[in-house]
Amino acid sequence: MRGKGKLISWNAEKAFGFIAPFDKSKDIFIHKSGFNNKTRVPEINDIITYTRSVDRNGRTKAIEATYSGEKLIQKSAAKTNKFSLYLAAFFMVIIVVNWLLGKIPQMILVVYSVLSLFTYIVYAMDKSSAKKGNWRTSEGTLHLLALAGGWPGAAFAQQLLRHKSQKKDFRFTFWITVLGNVVALVWLVKHSGLIN
Repeated sequence: MRGKGKLISWNAEKAFGFIAPFDKSKDIFIHKSGFNNKTRVPEINDIITYTRSVDRNGRTKAIEATYSGEKLIQKSAAKTNKFSLYLAAFFMVIIVVNWLLGKIPQMILVVYSVLSLFTYIVYAMDKSSAKKGNWRTSEGTLHLLALAGGWPGAAFAQQLLRHKSQKKDFRFTFWITVLGNVVALVWLVKHSGLIN
């Protein structure tokens, strides 16, 4: 829910100030980065509409702030990369079918299922932490989970949660981990004599 108030102080050198909410709640901190319009210089008595958020130290701050008369520009929903979703789903179907046909042990199905679910949950928690400004899961950990077999869950999380889906370097490394995992799986199964 959006709040509204009046800018009662502004430190131009440090680029922050405080808003007195019209609902008489405690004054709320705002940084220049919290404004949608970065070109306008905030002035005392500006009427501001904002969204409440919490920084990494648990303090309330204003974000997505607009000046009176300005409209909040909503970010357009990013398109889902259906290729990632289809590939992950197709891979899991292949794993299930091969297990049903007795070509791979049940343990492989269990490992991929459990790691994918766990990886999806880790992505969800990381996205939540990003929104709250809390401690984040390292990208290295996310890639390690994908490489170990959680990549189908990671693919679903990236697209359905819209997390880590736009960062090109991350996506490139992610696809390397997918390739590495699939190659390792094929090598493991072939050399254990479980593929005819």
